[in-house]
Amino acid sequence: MIQVCSRCGTRWNVRDRQRVWCPRCQGTLLAPSAEPERQWAARPAGAPAVTQPPAAGVTPPRLPAGYRWIAVRPGAPPPPRRAKQPLGPTPRYFGIPRWSLQDHVVAPPPETQEHAAPRVSTRMVRRTLAVTLVAFAAAAFVDVVNYALLLVNRSRLLNPILAGAATWAGVAVSVVAFFAMIATAIVMTNWLIARRSLAHARHGVTDPRPVWQLWLGCLIPVIDLFWAPVFVIELARLEGRLTWLRTRIAVWWVAWWVSFAVSVFAFATSFTDDAQGIANNTVATTIAYLAALAALLLTLKLYRGFEHVAVDRPAKRWVIVPADSPDGETQSPPRVESERDEPAA
Repeated sequence: MIQVCSRCGTRWNVRDRQRVWCPRCQGTLLAPSAEPERQWAARPAGAPAVTQPPAAGVTPPRLPAGYRWIAVRPGAPPPPRRAKQPLGPTPRYFGIPRWSLQDHVVAPPPETQEHAAPRVSTRMVRRTLAVTLVAFAAAAFVDVVNYALLLVNRSRLLNPILAGAATWAGVAVSVVAFFAMIATAIVMTNWLIARRSLAHARHGVTDPRPVWQLWLGCLIPVIDLFWAPVFVIELARLEGRLTWLRTRIAVWWVAWWVSFAVSVFAFATSFTDDAQGIANNTVATTIAYLAALAALLLTLKLYRGFEHVAVDRPAKRWVIVPADSPDGETQSPPRVESERDEPAA
C-alpha cells in the first residue's frame, strides 16, 4: 500500500498500515491507493521536450481520488524555520530615559535679558483718586458750613460747642485732604513712571529720563507745574495718543495752574485776625478746594484716556486695502438688475 506525501511528494510504502504524517517533512500523507501510479519516463539530457496536445474527444488522464499536483522545488527540502525567540518582559523605566536626543537651551547673557516693566494696579489708582475727591469735596462742604456760621455769628452768638466743632472739623478735613493729595501725587507719579517704562519696553528701548528725574519733576512744588505735563506729553507722543489727548492735556495743565494760584492766595490770606478777613479767607479756601477738585477730575479723565487701550497692544490697526482703491474705499460691483424690475428667470 502506497501513500504519497502532500508536501514533498515522497511515496511511502506503508504496507498494510495506514499512516498520517510523512516521516521526512512531517507533511500530511494522502489516502492510500492500491492502483499503481503512472510512471513517467525520464527525458534524456539534451533532448527537446515534446508535448502533444490531446486528440479531439480524448479525455486526459485524471489523478486518482485523494491526489493533487503540488509544485515542489527540486533538491533537498528547505530547512525548517526557526522559532521566534520570546522578546521578554516589557522594559520599564523608573526615571526619564536620557539616551534620546537632548535639547540644550542656552540662556542669554544677563546683560541682554529683558526685565519686566513695572506695573501699577489700576484699582489702587482709582481708589486713591476717589478718596482724594471725597476729601476735597468734604473740605469744601465744611468751609461752606463755616462761612454760613460766620454769617449767623454777625447777629447772634454761637454755641461754644458748635463753634469749636465747626473749627476743628475744618482743621481735620484739611489735614485729611492734604495727606490724600500727597498720596495721589505719589501714586500718579508711580503710574507715570511704570507707564513710560512699559511704553519704551514695547518699542525696544529704555526710558531716556532717569527715575529720580521723574520723581523730582512730579513731586517738588512749582517744578511739577512745568515738568510733569512735559513727561505726560512725551508719554502720549510715544504711544501715538498726542492728537487725541492734546486738548485734555492742555485743559488739565491750565486747571492745575489755576488751582495752584488759588491755593497760594488762600494760604497767604489765612494769617488774618479780623472777622471780615477770616470770612474772605474761608471763601478763598472754598474756591481753592473746588479748583483742586476740578483739577483732580481732569486728572482722572486724563488717566482714563491713557488706560482706554492697553499699552501692550499698538493703537494702530493695519487692514488690507484693495489695490484698485488707493483711498481705502471699497467699491461695490455694479448692479445687474434694477431695483424695480423683476429678477431674470
